[in-house]
Amino acid sequence: MKSAPFTYHAPTAVEEAAALLAAHGERARVLAGGQSLVPLMHRRIERPEHLVDLNRIVGLDRLEADAEGLRIGATVRQRQVEGDAAVAARWPLLVEAIAEVAHPAIRNRGTVVGSLCNADPSAELPSAALALGGTIVAAGPDGERQIPLARFFAGPGETALARSELALELRLPAPAPRTGSAWLELARRGGDLPVAGVAAVVGLDSGGRCERVRLACANAAPVPLDCGREAEALLGAAVDEEGAAAVGSAVAAAADPVDDYQGSAAERRRVLAVLVRRALLRAAARAEGRS
Repeated sequence: MKSAPFTYHAPTAVEEAAALLAAHGERARVLAGGQSLVPLMHRRIERPEHLVDLNRIVGLDRLEADAEGLRIGATVRQRQVEGDAAVAARWPLLVEAIAEVAHPAIRNRGTVVGSLCNADPSAELPSAALALGGTIVAAGPDGERQIPLARFFAGPGETALARSELALELRLPAPAPRTGSAWLELARRGGDLPVAGVAAVVGLDSGGRCERVRLACANAAPVPLDCGREAEALLGAAVDEEGAAAVGSAVAAAADPVDDYQGSAAERRRVLAVLVRRALLRAAARAEGRS
Protein backbone atom coordinates (compact mmCIF):
# COMPACT_ATOMS: atom_id res chain seq x y z
CA MET A 1 0.00 0.00 0.00
CA LYS A 2 1.16 3.54 -0.74
CA SER A 3 0.51 6.83 1.02
CA ALA A 4 -2.58 8.86 0.26
CA PRO A 5 -1.88 11.99 -1.83
CA PHE A 6 -0.39 14.94 0.06
CA THR A 7 1.24 18.30 -0.55
CA TYR A 8 4.93 18.43 0.35
CA HIS A 9 6.41 21.54 1.99
CA ALA A 10 10.12 22.15 2.63
CA PRO A 11 10.40 25.36 4.67
CA THR A 12 13.82 26.89 5.27
CA ALA A 13 12.96 28.80 8.45
CA VAL A 14 11.22 27.96 11.72
CA GLU A 15 8.75 30.80 11.21
CA GLU A 16 7.77 29.42 7.81
CA ALA A 17 7.23 25.93 9.23
CA ALA A 18 5.14 27.26 12.12
CA ALA A 19 3.02 29.29 9.68
CA LEU A 20 2.35 26.18 7.59
CA LEU A 21 1.28 24.22 10.66
CA ALA A 22 -0.95 27.07 11.80
CA ALA A 23 -2.55 27.32 8.34
CA HIS A 24 -3.23 23.61 7.86
CA GLY A 25 -3.84 22.47 11.45
CA GLU A 26 -5.10 18.89 11.77
CA ARG A 27 -4.41 18.26 8.08
CA ALA A 28 -0.63 18.70 8.47
CA ARG A 29 2.13 16.53 9.92
CA VAL A 30 5.79 17.27 10.60
CA LEU A 31 8.55 15.17 9.01
CA ALA A 32 11.99 14.96 10.63
CA GLY A 33 13.32 11.41 10.34
CA GLY A 34 10.07 9.78 9.26
CA GLN A 35 10.79 6.37 10.81
CA SER A 36 7.45 6.36 12.63
CA LEU A 37 5.32 8.60 10.41
CA VAL A 38 6.14 7.22 6.96
CA PRO A 39 5.21 3.58 7.71
CA LEU A 40 1.90 4.80 9.14
CA MET A 41 1.33 6.84 5.98
CA HIS A 42 2.08 3.83 3.78
CA ARG A 43 -0.52 1.84 5.70
CA ARG A 44 -2.88 4.83 5.49
CA ILE A 45 -3.29 4.95 9.24
CA GLU A 46 -2.00 8.52 8.92
CA ARG A 47 -3.34 10.53 5.96
CA PRO A 48 -1.93 14.04 6.19
CA GLU A 49 -2.91 16.39 3.41
CA HIS A 50 0.24 18.44 4.04
CA LEU A 51 3.70 17.20 5.00
CA VAL A 52 6.05 19.79 6.52
CA ASP A 53 9.68 18.66 6.17
CA LEU A 54 12.04 20.25 8.72
CA ASN A 55 15.31 19.04 7.22
CA ARG A 56 16.12 22.21 5.29
CA ILE A 57 15.84 24.50 8.31
CA VAL A 58 19.30 25.69 9.29
CA GLY A 59 20.25 25.00 12.91
CA LEU A 60 17.89 22.14 13.67
CA ASP A 61 20.74 19.69 13.07
CA ARG A 62 22.74 21.10 15.99
CA LEU A 63 24.15 18.74 18.59
CA GLU A 64 25.88 20.82 21.25
CA ALA A 65 27.22 20.00 24.71
CA ASP A 66 28.52 22.69 27.05
CA ALA A 67 28.75 23.47 30.76
CA GLU A 68 25.00 24.05 31.00
CA GLY A 69 23.93 20.84 29.32
CA LEU A 70 23.13 19.13 26.04
CA ARG A 71 21.06 20.49 23.14
CA ILE A 72 19.76 18.10 20.48
CA GLY A 73 18.09 19.70 17.47
CA ALA A 74 14.94 18.34 15.87
CA THR A 75 16.73 16.82 12.87
CA VAL A 76 19.71 15.29 14.72
CA ARG A 77 19.78 11.56 13.97
CA GLN A 78 19.82 9.00 16.74
CA ARG A 79 22.95 7.43 15.31
CA GLN A 80 24.82 10.74 15.57
CA VAL A 81 23.98 11.05 19.26
CA GLU A 82 24.82 7.39 19.85
CA GLY A 83 28.31 7.89 18.44
CA ASP A 84 29.12 11.24 20.05
CA ALA A 85 31.98 10.99 22.56
CA ALA A 86 30.84 13.97 24.65
CA VAL A 87 27.35 12.54 25.02
CA ALA A 88 28.71 9.12 25.94
CA ALA A 89 30.96 10.65 28.61
CA ARG A 90 28.36 12.86 30.30
CA TRP A 91 24.96 11.38 29.37
CA PRO A 92 25.71 7.65 28.95
CA LEU A 93 22.10 6.74 29.78
CA LEU A 94 20.99 8.36 26.53
CA VAL A 95 23.55 6.41 24.51
CA GLU A 96 22.58 3.12 26.22
CA ALA A 97 18.91 3.71 25.43
CA ILE A 98 19.54 4.70 21.80
CA ALA A 99 21.62 1.56 21.25
CA GLU A 100 18.48 -0.49 21.98
CA VAL A 101 16.27 1.39 19.50
CA ALA A 102 15.31 -0.84 16.56
CA HIS A 103 18.33 -1.37 14.25
CA PRO A 104 21.19 0.80 12.93
CA ALA A 105 19.40 1.45 9.63
CA ILE A 106 16.48 2.95 11.56
CA ARG A 107 18.73 4.97 13.86
CA ASN A 108 20.57 6.39 10.83
CA ARG A 109 17.39 8.28 9.88
CA GLY A 110 15.32 8.40 13.06
CA THR A 111 15.66 11.48 15.26
CA VAL A 112 15.77 11.77 19.03
CA VAL A 113 13.24 14.60 19.13
CA GLY A 114 10.99 12.78 16.68
CA SER A 115 10.86 9.76 18.97
CA LEU A 116 9.78 11.99 21.85
CA CYS A 117 7.10 13.64 19.74
CA ASN A 118 5.84 10.24 18.60
CA ALA A 119 5.10 9.66 22.31
CA ASP A 120 5.11 5.88 22.24
CA PRO A 121 5.07 4.88 25.94
CA SER A 122 6.85 1.62 25.12
CA ALA A 123 9.79 3.32 23.34
CA GLU A 124 13.18 3.79 24.95
CA LEU A 125 13.92 7.47 24.38
CA PRO A 126 10.88 9.08 26.03
CA SER A 127 11.61 7.33 29.34
CA ALA A 128 15.37 7.91 29.11
CA ALA A 129 14.99 11.62 28.39
CA LEU A 130 12.39 11.95 31.14
CA ALA A 131 14.76 10.41 33.70
CA LEU A 132 17.47 12.83 32.57
CA GLY A 133 15.22 15.83 33.31
CA GLY A 134 14.74 16.83 29.70
CA THR A 135 12.88 19.84 28.31
CA ILE A 136 11.42 20.34 24.84
CA VAL A 137 11.80 23.75 23.21
CA ALA A 138 8.79 24.34 20.97
CA ALA A 139 7.94 27.12 18.52
CA GLY A 140 4.60 28.30 17.18
CA PRO A 141 2.78 31.42 15.99
CA ASP A 142 3.18 32.99 19.46
CA GLY A 143 6.91 32.35 19.68
CA GLU A 144 8.95 29.82 21.64
CA ARG A 145 8.17 28.05 24.90
CA GLN A 146 9.82 25.37 27.00
CA ILE A 147 7.92 22.23 28.03
CA PRO A 148 9.45 19.95 30.69
CA LEU A 149 9.09 16.32 29.66
CA ALA A 150 7.27 15.72 32.95
CA ARG A 151 4.39 17.69 31.36
CA PHE A 152 5.03 16.82 27.71
CA PHE A 153 3.50 13.35 27.30
CA ALA A 154 -0.30 13.33 27.31
CA GLY A 155 -1.07 9.77 26.20
CA PRO A 156 -0.07 7.23 23.54
CA GLY A 157 0.86 9.33 20.50
CA GLU A 158 -0.22 12.54 22.24
CA THR A 159 1.90 15.42 23.53
CA ALA A 160 1.47 18.93 24.90
CA LEU A 161 2.37 20.38 21.49
CA ALA A 162 -0.38 22.30 19.72
CA ARG A 163 -0.98 21.45 16.07
CA SER A 164 0.51 24.83 15.19
CA GLU A 165 3.74 24.11 17.12
CA LEU A 166 6.89 22.22 16.24
CA ALA A 167 9.54 20.86 18.58
CA LEU A 168 12.86 22.60 17.92
CA GLU A 169 15.17 20.77 20.29
CA LEU A 170 15.62 18.65 23.40
CA ARG A 171 17.62 20.11 26.26
CA LEU A 172 19.19 17.98 28.98
CA PRO A 173 20.80 19.55 32.06
CA ALA A 174 24.44 18.87 32.85
CA PRO A 175 24.88 15.98 35.29
CA ALA A 176 26.09 16.79 38.80
CA PRO A 177 29.28 15.21 40.17
CA ARG A 178 28.97 11.69 41.60
CA THR A 179 26.01 10.89 39.39
CA GLY A 180 25.52 7.49 37.78
CA SER A 181 22.85 6.19 35.44
CA ALA A 182 21.66 3.02 33.77
CA TRP A 183 19.22 1.89 31.10
CA LEU A 184 17.95 -1.69 31.28
CA GLU A 185 15.25 -3.38 29.23
CA LEU A 186 13.82 -6.78 28.36
CA ALA A 187 12.80 -7.38 24.75
CA ARG A 188 11.59 -10.51 22.99
CA ARG A 189 14.09 -10.01 20.17
CA GLY A 190 16.86 -7.53 19.47
CA GLY A 191 15.36 -4.44 17.87
CA ASP A 192 11.86 -5.01 19.24
CA LEU A 193 10.20 -2.50 21.51
CA PRO A 194 10.86 -3.54 25.10
CA VAL A 195 8.46 -5.62 27.12
CA ALA A 196 9.56 -3.17 29.82
CA GLY A 197 12.42 -0.72 30.21
CA VAL A 198 13.88 1.30 33.08
CA ALA A 199 15.97 4.48 33.19
CA ALA A 200 17.64 5.22 36.53
CA VAL A 201 19.76 8.22 37.59
CA VAL A 202 21.34 8.25 41.05
CA GLY A 203 23.42 10.99 42.70
CA LEU A 204 25.45 10.28 45.83
CA ASP A 205 26.87 12.55 48.51
CA SER A 206 30.44 12.29 49.78
CA GLY A 207 29.39 9.61 52.25
CA GLY A 208 27.85 7.39 49.60
CA ARG A 209 24.24 8.21 50.51
CA CYS A 210 21.62 8.90 47.85
CA GLU A 211 20.89 12.62 47.52
CA ARG A 212 19.32 12.68 44.03
CA VAL A 213 17.36 10.03 42.18
CA ARG A 214 15.23 9.91 39.07
CA LEU A 215 13.47 6.86 37.71
CA ALA A 216 11.30 6.40 34.61
CA CYS A 217 9.83 3.26 33.04
CA ALA A 218 8.82 2.33 29.50
CA ASN A 219 5.80 0.17 28.67
CA ALA A 220 4.49 0.57 32.20
CA ALA A 221 1.63 3.05 31.67
CA PRO A 222 -0.12 5.07 28.91
CA VAL A 223 2.77 7.56 29.15
CA PRO A 224 6.41 7.10 30.20
CA LEU A 225 6.00 6.35 33.89
CA ASP A 226 7.70 8.88 36.18
CA CYS A 227 8.55 6.94 39.34
CA GLY A 228 10.09 9.81 41.27
CA ARG A 229 7.71 9.37 44.19
CA GLU A 230 8.57 5.68 44.61
CA ALA A 231 12.31 6.36 44.25
CA GLU A 232 12.32 9.04 46.95
CA ALA A 233 12.42 6.24 49.54
CA LEU A 234 16.15 5.93 48.75
CA LEU A 235 17.04 9.51 49.71
CA GLY A 236 19.44 9.82 52.60
CA ALA A 237 20.49 6.18 52.56
CA ALA A 238 22.91 3.93 50.72
CA VAL A 239 21.43 2.31 47.62
CA ASP A 240 21.56 -1.36 48.58
CA GLU A 241 19.79 -4.54 47.50
CA GLU A 242 17.02 -4.18 50.07
CA GLY A 243 16.25 -0.57 49.28
CA ALA A 244 16.40 -1.03 45.51
CA ALA A 245 14.16 -4.09 45.70
CA ALA A 246 11.62 -2.17 47.78
CA VAL A 247 11.49 0.57 45.16
CA GLY A 248 11.09 -2.08 42.45
CA SER A 249 8.10 -3.56 44.27
CA ALA A 250 6.57 -0.10 44.71
CA VAL A 251 7.02 0.71 41.02
CA ALA A 252 5.45 -2.59 39.98
CA ALA A 253 2.43 -1.83 42.18
CA ALA A 254 2.09 1.70 40.79
CA ALA A 255 2.45 0.67 37.14
CA ASP A 256 -0.51 0.40 34.78
CA PRO A 257 0.78 -1.86 31.99
CA VAL A 258 -1.30 -3.50 29.26
CA ASP A 259 -1.88 -7.06 28.14
CA ASP A 260 -0.67 -7.52 24.56
CA TYR A 261 1.22 -9.86 22.25
CA GLN A 262 4.45 -9.27 24.17
CA GLY A 263 3.09 -10.37 27.52
CA SER A 264 0.52 -9.86 30.24
CA ALA A 265 0.28 -6.93 32.62
CA ALA A 266 1.24 -9.25 35.48
CA GLU A 267 4.37 -10.35 33.64
CA ARG A 268 5.34 -6.75 32.98
CA ARG A 269 5.00 -5.90 36.66
CA ARG A 270 7.34 -8.76 37.58
CA VAL A 271 9.85 -7.62 34.95
CA LEU A 272 9.64 -4.00 36.10
CA ALA A 273 10.40 -4.94 39.72
CA VAL A 274 13.56 -6.77 38.67
CA LEU A 275 14.73 -4.13 36.18
CA VAL A 276 14.19 -1.28 38.64
CA ARG A 277 16.26 -3.03 41.30
CA ARG A 278 19.09 -3.80 38.89
CA ALA A 279 19.07 -0.34 37.28
CA LEU A 280 19.21 1.48 40.61
CA LEU A 281 22.09 -0.69 41.85
CA ARG A 282 24.00 -0.24 38.60
CA ALA A 283 23.45 3.53 38.59
CA ALA A 284 24.64 3.79 42.21
CA ALA A 285 27.72 1.71 41.45
CA ARG A 286 28.56 3.95 38.52
CA ALA A 287 28.12 7.04 40.69
CA GLU A 288 30.81 5.60 42.97
CA GLY A 289 33.01 4.71 40.01
CA ARG A 290 32.63 0.99 40.59
CA SER A 291 31.13 0.10 37.20
